[in-house]
Amino acid sequence: MLRPGADLTGFRDAVRRLVAQGVPPDAVAWTVTDSPGLFGLDEVPASAVPLVLPKAVAGLIPQVIPHRDPERYGLLYALIWRVCHRERHLMEVGSDPLVYRLHRMAKAIGRDLHKMHAFLRFRRTEDAAGERFVAWFEPDHHILEAAAPFFVARFRGMRWSILTPEGSAHWDTETLTYGPPGDRAELPEGDGFEAGWQTYYESTFNPARTNLRAMRAEMPKKYWRNMPETAAIPALVRAAVGRTEAMIEREPTMPTRRDPARAVAAMADQDPKSLDELNAIIRRSEPLVPGATQAVLGEGPVGATLAFVGEQPGDQEDRQGRPFVGPAGQLLSRAMAEAGIDRGASYLTNAVKHFKFEERGKRRIHQKPTAGEVSHYRWWLDRELDFVGPKLVVALGATAVLALTGKAIPITRARGPFRFDRLDNRFQGFITVHPSYLLRLPDEAKAEAYAAFVDDLRRVAAIGRELAA
Repeated sequence: MLRPGADLTGFRDAVRRLVAQGVPPDAVAWTVTDSPGLFGLDEVPASAVPLVLPKAVAGLIPQVIPHRDPERYGLLYALIWRVCHRERHLMEVGSDPLVYRLHRMAKAIGRDLHKMHAFLRFRRTEDAAGERFVAWFEPDHHILEAAAPFFVARFRGMRWSILTPEGSAHWDTETLTYGPPGDRAELPEGDGFEAGWQTYYESTFNPARTNLRAMRAEMPKKYWRNMPETAAIPALVRAAVGRTEAMIEREPTMPTRRDPARAVAAMADQDPKSLDELNAIIRRSEPLVPGATQAVLGEGPVGATLAFVGEQPGDQEDRQGRPFVGPAGQLLSRAMAEAGIDRGASYLTNAVKHFKFEERGKRRIHQKPTAGEVSHYRWWLDRELDFVGPKLVVALGATAVLALTGKAIPITRARGPFRFDRLDNRFQGFITVHPSYLLRLPDEAKAEAYAAFVDDLRRVAAIGRELAA
């Protein structure tokens, strides 16, 4: 027996007990009620040991529980039962009728959540504690508890209540609580904010793009009475044809031309004149993907014969503010020493200057930068190499190759001496693997791959000596 609405906790407890007792799906009757069942309530046993389910199954359960279909619990238990009994990869079979139906239900919940996020409108009111905002919404499914955290994150500093026919959610700027069903009559009258929103909607309405069918599809009429801007729609639609014709007949005007000389001069004035000035710009710049502690600048002498370009800083580099000091950097230092390359006399930098990562518990797991992120940092890298002026640029890995050439080139095909055409032939080039690649290899393959990497660096050292001479 489960409580009305989306009883995720009750369902999980029931499933653990049922699976532990070996009860098949066709022997279970799922009841949603506030009162005792026909046969009375037996003593509820203690929860069984939690089930270990595939990630796809565990993720699907909370997406389906809010559905209004009374069979949702039985369908989910049938899925769990099959997964626990020799069908571990059932979720990968999209053609299975049960999997297909549950996916359709999850999509319906996703659409309902999207509508609530997009179409809910608050109205301002006053109570004994001061300013408060109240909204009314009629969802298709039991999504209030799933949707409320979105509004907490969006309006954390506001006191608000969301009323629905099945329940209510209340936020006091510190605690989120749930209560009994609301009444639309409790909604305050329209306020000045609503009038401002309607004016904004009217000013942005494009009569030449009026498409009633698309408007109804994106904004179903059942939500109109709770949205202030919809009061203006009938008049805007009626006037659309006339406004469009007036726009067509209006004499076109040429855009005002501006003399770009001053803007160009200002940009030129900000152009760094030295590596120190460039580093100051990089240091002040916010990371493209938020999260990094600091920008990690290149390290080494200006005029170095060899410049090594990696992908992006890692966890240790981000914390220390220096390139190649983590596990991959230590491996690179060892290989450079074996190849006869003085790290202190070389210039080391990265194509991307900020650490991009994904948090997993207390760990920060490196995430590969996208082509767009590489492009964003490319101007800095080009200027950096201009100021350093190396004789040979070594690309460590595919991201460095992309930054230096503007193209995705397989390392296995291009490994060795390479001409970086995008750099206007200013520097000789050499492509090899990134040392982090060696760390990811299985133990039996590491020795051979490391030896090949050291051989590459010996070739780099030899080419560097020739160019320096």
